Amino acid sequence: MADVVEAERPARAPAAAQETGAWELPEELRLLRETARRFMETEVKPVEDRQPHDAFSLPPDQLRPLQEKARALGLWCVRTPEEYGGAGLNLLGQAVLAEEAAKCRMGAYIPACGAFGADPPNAIWLGTPDQIARYGVRSVQEGKKAFVAISEPSGGADPARAIRTRAERRGDRYVLNGTKLWITGAGSASWGLVFARTGAQGDRGGITCFIVDADAKGLGKKPIPVIRSYVPYELSLQDVEVPVENRLGEEGQGFQLCEKWLVEGRIPYAAGCLGIAQAALGIAIDWARQRETFRSRLADKQAIQWMIADSEMELRAARLLVWQAAWAADLGRDPKVDASIAKVTATETAGRVVDRCIQILGGMGVAHEMPLERWYRELRIKRIGEGPSEVHRMVLARTLIGRNEAR
Repeated sequence: MADVVEAERPARAPAAAQETGAWELPEELRLLRETARRFMETEVKPVEDRQPHDAFSLPPDQLRPLQEKARALGLWCVRTPEEYGGAGLNLLGQAVLAEEAAKCRMGAYIPACGAFGADPPNAIWLGTPDQIARYGVRSVQEGKKAFVAISEPSGGADPARAIRTRAERRGDRYVLNGTKLWITGAGSASWGLVFARTGAQGDRGGITCFIVDADAKGLGKKPIPVIRSYVPYELSLQDVEVPVENRLGEEGQGFQLCEKWLVEGRIPYAAGCLGIAQAALGIAIDWARQRETFRSRLADKQAIQWMIADSEMELRAARLLVWQAAWAADLGRDPKVDASIAKVTATETAGRVVDRCIQILGGMGVAHEMPLERWYRELRIKRIGEGPSEVHRMVLARTLIGRNEAR
C-alpha cells in the first residue's frame, strides 16, 4: 500500500493479545481501519450528504477529487495486486476496509461512493499478459468498470447446470448466443466476463469464460427495475463475436474461475453488510438518547435497551465469523464453507439490525431524512445476491452430512 500502512502489507492472521487475552486485529489493519474511518467521515460523507436520497453515483467533478485522495492514501482498488496498481490487501484486510467503506448511504452497492475505485474481477489476473494489460491494468489506471455475467433466466444459484448461453468456435473467434440476467454494473462497464457453455449441458467442465467489450456488436443491455435505485441489467447476446485471444483460461475451465470469484467475493460482501448495520445502530442509539416519550427517554425503556443489546451482540458474532472466513482463506485453506456461513450470518443479521433501528426511530425511520429505509431495501437484496441463503445452508448441510458419512 502507499501511505496508509508503513509496515508490510498485512499477510498474517490475527493473534490473541497476551496481556489481555483479547482477540484483535494486527496493528497494521487497525491503522487501516482508522484511516478509512476518518476518510469516510471527513471526505466522503460531506459530499454524499449533498446528493439526493437514492443517488447511486457522485457527479464526476465531485468524485474525482475523492478518488485522487484515496489513491494518495493507498486506498485504490484494494483487491487488485500491488504489481498491477492496486492496494493488494488480503481478504482480512478487504473485510476490514469493506465494513468501513459501507458506512454511507450508497454503501450497500457503491462502497465509499466510488472513491476507492472499482476492482476488476479477480479472474482477469489469471489471464495472459496481454489480457492483464489491456483489461486489468488499464481498468485500474483509468478507473474503468467491468461486469461479471453468470446468472441466467434458467436460474443463477447453480451456474454449472443453469448456464445455457452457448459459445461456438468458428475459426479464430467464438460466437456467443444467450441471455444473462441480474448483471450488476453492466450499464456503466467498459467490458465484462461472460460465462458460456462450450460443452454438454450440465457439465461443470463445459463452461468457458470470455472477455467481452461492452460495445461489442450484438450485445444488448436492458435495466431491470428493482426495489433499490441501483439496478441490475439483462444482457442479450446475439451472435456476439469474441476473438480467441479474449478467451480467459482454457476452454472448459470457466467454472473454476467463476467459483473462485464467487467464494472470495462473499467475504467483503458480508463485511459491507455489517458496516451498514453498525452505522444504523449508531443512529438508533443517538436517537434513543435524545428522544423522549411518556416522560422518559427511549434509552431508558427496557424494550429499546434490549433491541440495542441484541443488535450489538449479533453484529459482534457475525463480524468474527467474517474475519474467520477471511483468516482461513489467507492461510491458504479452502474458504468455501466459512464464506457461506459468514455470508448468510452477516446478511441476515444486518437485515434484522436495520429493521430494529427503524422501529426505534418510528416514523423517522422510514423518512428520507434518514438513510435507514434505503439500507433496509438494499439489504433485503443482499440475502439473494452472491447466492441465496438457502443455497448456502444447503452447501453447509451437505458438507456436514458428507463428513459424518465418511467416518
